[in-house]
Amino acid sequence: MKIEGIIWLRDVVDKLWYKHHVEIEEVEEVLCGKPKYRFVEKGDRKGENVYLALGRTVAGRYLCVLFIYKVTKEALILSARSMAKKERKQYEKK
Repeated sequence: MKIEGIIWLRDVVDKLWYKHHVEIEEVEEVLCGKPKYRFVEKGDRKGENVYLALGRTVAGRYLCVLFIYKVTKEALILSARSMAKKERKQYEKK
């Protein structure tokens, strides 16, 4: 999967900070790095499905990023949070 852009909605940006203490830059670092992707569910529009990216920030924080992968190869961010222990183990598996 190649992400060529990130779409931010103001409400999502605000929620990321006040609920999960995740900054925009951290999400961008995860998506621009080498995350592991998991299909979550089919989207409402054909070809636009929901995915979860598991990755690390430059500072070493483990994050999960939930997004819709648009036909334009952009990621519409829905949420992001710190990884749970189970997700981290899955991410660290080779």
